[in-house]
Amino acid sequence: MTARATAAPAAAPRAGVPQGTASHGTAPNAEATGRRVEDVLDRLARRGDGETTAAAEELVSVLMDFYGAGLARIMHHVGTGDDGPRPALLRDELVTSLLVLHDLHPEDTATRIDRALDSVRRQHAAQVTEFDPGTGALRLRAGDSGGCGCPSTAEGAHQTVEAAVACYAPEVTSVQWETAGDGPEPALLQISRRPPTGAGAP
Repeated sequence: MTARATAAPAAAPRAGVPQGTASHGTAPNAEATGRRVEDVLDRLARRGDGETTAAAEELVSVLMDFYGAGLARIMHHVGTGDDGPRPALLRDELVTSLLVLHDLHPEDTATRIDRALDSVRRQHAAQVTEFDPGTGALRLRAGDSGGCGCPSTAEGAHQTVEAAVACYAPEVTSVQWETAGDGPEPALLQISRRPPTGAGAP
């Protein structure tokens, strides 16, 4: 696998993440970093120097292998229990991105999707209605987050949720939102007079 292909999961578009270099004091972002790597490799390719481009991709690949091996060793040392630093690491957005990128994350896709939704639930509640592992298609239903219901507000909430999903579960290829009329109809409550109370009983 080439360095360009390896960086692809981190280079996937993410809503709300600005292009370019992160400012000093801001934690690095896996998607933004991946886009920067892709941009540098593209600029080298446009210069027409195939040897330089190949060397740059090899350099990225070597560094990826090195950091991936280090992450694997860290995950081995923190163990598998619920105590210690492991739970905090799995809740961390940046650490999660790196573990998924190197195929080291111990949780399955569905669990990581739940983590993503939990990370933004206080501001933007959403719940999974369906996930197809074969295609990567995810269907979500928005919960009541106390917003004004304006289309722009809903779109911003959707982007925030989708950004979290992209971070925690980059194998999700598409996100569809159910509207109010997409769900099943609620059961009809039948109201009738109180049934007889044993009028014929002795």
